[in-house]
Amino acid sequence: MKIRNAFTMIELVFVIVIMGILGKFGVEFLAQAYNNFIFSKVNNTLQSDGEAAVEFISNRLQYRIKDSIIARKASDNSFTALASASDSNYTILEWIGTDIDGFRGSTDNNYTPNWSGIADLDLSSNMKIYSPDTNISKINSFIKNLSNSGSDLNDSAIYFVGSSSDIVNGYGWSGAITDQNQTMHPIIGGTTFASNDGNFSEIYEYYKLAWSAYAVVHSSDGNLTLYYDYQPWNGEVYSNGKSSLLMQNVDTFQFMAVGSLVKIQVCVNTSLVEDYSLCKEKTIY
Repeated sequence: MKIRNAFTMIELVFVIVIMGILGKFGVEFLAQAYNNFIFSKVNNTLQSDGEAAVEFISNRLQYRIKDSIIARKASDNSFTALASASDSNYTILEWIGTDIDGFRGSTDNNYTPNWSGIADLDLSSNMKIYSPDTNISKINSFIKNLSNSGSDLNDSAIYFVGSSSDIVNGYGWSGAITDQNQTMHPIIGGTTFASNDGNFSEIYEYYKLAWSAYAVVHSSDGNLTLYYDYQPWNGEVYSNGKSSLLMQNVDTFQFMAVGSLVKIQVCVNTSLVEDYSLCKEKTIY
C-alpha cells in the first residue's frame, strides 16, 4: 500500500484558526500603527505651523508702538484700544510698527542706523523736523525695498516717544491725519523731515519712524492673514495693504492686553484627526 503525506483535517483546522487570529489582530495592529503615524504626522505639522504663526506675529508685535494697538470687529469695522476689548467679537488685531530694520542699518551703511531717532528741537519748527545723523536717501531706499516699491519716506510718519496718545484720532484709525497736532506726524512730501549733519543744539527729542501698520485678521473661513504696507495716518485701511496667509484651519485667534504686555493664542484643527485641536500662545513685552 502506497503511503501519501498530507495534512489531516485537524491540522488544517488549526492552520485556518491561527491564520484567522493573525489576520484579525494583524490588521488591527497595522491599522493602529497607521493611525498612530497619521496622528504623529498631523500633530507635528500643527505644532510646527502653529509655532511658526505665533512667532511670526510676535516678532512684529515686539516692535510695535505700544499705545497704537487696537482690536477691531470685522462685522461693523468698529475698534477699541486692545486693553478695552472685552469679547470674542474682536477678530482683528492692528498696530503700528516702527522701522526697526532701517534703525538697524544695512551692510552698505556699515550697519549705522539710517535714522538716528533724535530730533533737534532748536532747529525744528512746525513745518520741518531736523534729525542729526539721519540719512534721508538711505531711509527712502530702504523703505522702498522692504515694501517692494509700495511705499517710501513720503508715506511714513514720526512718533515722538512719550507723547500723549489718542487711540481714536491720533494714529489714523478713524481716518487720515491732516495736521501735525496728533500722535503721529505724517511726513508730507518730504517737507516735514530732514537730516542735519552740521551744528545742532543739545536739546533733543526721541522719536520713532513708522512706515507701515500691521493687521492680523482671523476670517470666518479659518484663515489667519497678515496685512502690512498700509498707512492709517494717510487714510488707508488694512485691506489697502499687502497680505500674506499665515495659517489655515484656525479655530481661534485670541488676544488680550495685560498692562503693556500682549498675549496671543492661535488654535488650529484638522479634518484628518477627529475632535483634535492644538493651541499655541505667547506673551510679547
